[in-house]
Amino acid sequence: MSKLTGWWRKRSSAGKVELYTRWSFHSFAVIETLAVLLGLAPEGLTAATAALALPLAAQITLSAVLCSKALDWVIGRRERPVRPAVALGLLTAALSIAVLVLRSAGLLVHEGLAPVLVINLTGFATGALTLTLAKARHMAAVAPAAVAITAGAAAAVGLPAGEVAGYAFGILLSSLLFTLACGFSSWLLKTVHELDRARELQAQLAVAEERLRFGRDLHDVMGRNLAVIALKSELAVQLARRGRPEAVDQMTEVQRIARESQREVRDVVRGYREADLTAELEGARGVLSAAGMDCRVEVEEGPRPAPAVQSALGWVVREATTNVLRHGEARSCVIRLAAAGADAVTLLVENDGVPDAARVPAGPPGSGLAGLRERLAVVDGTLEAGPTGDGRFRVLARVPAPGAHGREVRA
Repeated sequence: MSKLTGWWRKRSSAGKVELYTRWSFHSFAVIETLAVLLGLAPEGLTAATAALALPLAAQITLSAVLCSKALDWVIGRRERPVRPAVALGLLTAALSIAVLVLRSAGLLVHEGLAPVLVINLTGFATGALTLTLAKARHMAAVAPAAVAITAGAAAAVGLPAGEVAGYAFGILLSSLLFTLACGFSSWLLKTVHELDRARELQAQLAVAEERLRFGRDLHDVMGRNLAVIALKSELAVQLARRGRPEAVDQMTEVQRIARESQREVRDVVRGYREADLTAELEGARGVLSAAGMDCRVEVEEGPRPAPAVQSALGWVVREATTNVLRHGEARSCVIRLAAAGADAVTLLVENDGVPDAARVPAGPPGSGLAGLRERLAVVDGTLEAGPTGDGRFRVLARVPAPGAHGREVRA
């Protein structure tokens, strides 16, 4: 069963909305075909229906093709399909006028055939044409334009005023229905894809911001020290050329500053690589809540884990939160930090919406779940990650913490 539904569950929200929208518009071609066939059935095979068969099939096919290309344009995958739109508009107008002429000449025996053909052709065509428009005011003009063209053609071929009004009313209703449906679908699909791209951009900006922070900290540490080293080295060179003994003192000072710079760089890197557990818990709650999820952070009272253990668990919280945001459709998430006895600390991160373990990438060494296992191994910890079987995904880290002491970690 999972194989049958995996193709759907593995898609992102934007992918699901796009797939649903595309198949909805593909069904329009089937519905239009059935409506045309039902309208032609009472008429039977005549010279008029035989002449209309091929143009009708071409119009239905072109309408389906235009919908597909227009959806690609809506989400930014191709240029606007102007030529197919013009071709569909001209073909629909020509077919509608041809049907009205045949109706006026009495070549269509069944009275309901002409309204069925004209209203269906015009309605579905206006929907497809709406997808190619970017502004709401242009979409709003589609239905009145269709009514004006069809009613004018019906009056021009000599149909009675009552029948002309009937065509105008029917086309107005069908065109408004398809215009609203297609316009809303276009807006929804574009919005969902923009939100998806915004989420990806937000993640990229977060990474870029962290890199800038690290670069700024490194510059603050090294900039002044390197400037001093350069000045003292230049001074030592000048003193050495003059045979002054102070040159040795200056180079000793350069050596001291260089060693101090090494220590400060190590401190910066260590602070960059270590994750603060309390900050990560608060950050996870804030980020997941901002994403619209019901996030609960539960911290059991007890001794504070050692700094190395807190750092490793902080990375678990960070990576698990990232996976919840990127790889799932979660609505709720629980993060629980607890002491499993006197000598161990457990961290549980569990969310719904990610039932497939294959969707959580392990990544290269140092990243993803593989990277977490490496970090936990340093403090003799273990990591379990996978679906629980009830539509939830669980990440469970367990770290021995002998001799833990101090105050509790509060979220």
